[in-house]
Amino acid sequence: MASIAARCLRVARPSAFSAIRKYTKEHEWIDLSADKKTGVLGISEYAAKALGDIVYVELPEEGRTVDAGDAIGAVESVKSAADINAPISCKITQINLALEEKPSTINQVAEDDSHGGGWIAKVEVSEQGIADLENLMDSDTYKEFIAAESE
Repeated sequence: MASIAARCLRVARPSAFSAIRKYTKEHEWIDLSADKKTGVLGISEYAAKALGDIVYVELPEEGRTVDAGDAIGAVESVKSAADINAPISCKITQINLALEEKPSTINQVAEDDSHGGGWIAKVEVSEQGIADLENLMDSDTYKEFIAAESE
């Protein structure tokens, strides 16, 4: 049986919606639209597997403007709890209300930004948010990061 770390190394591809997917060191992701004006964010598959069975999601407040690194919500599992941080500066425009009734969706499809996926929020991206992308990792760099973290 493969180790948990080895099974967690798969990183989802961005959807057709996005032109850019980036990750934080705290295991959040953001899919940015091609025009870099809107995006979708969530926690990585790696983080979801590390947390275990997610039983509660505290969703961010719609309309709230946040800076990169600000806590916008939290996830709780049978093992632990973790903050969800904004990967970039942005304004929360929509939240995934389905997670209130079925938080385990994150365990099943953590990096899916489609209807029924485990995404946390949809956002409007500020100019500072576009600049914040420089501090994030692309998919390949993130895979290397989690592999090193798992050792």
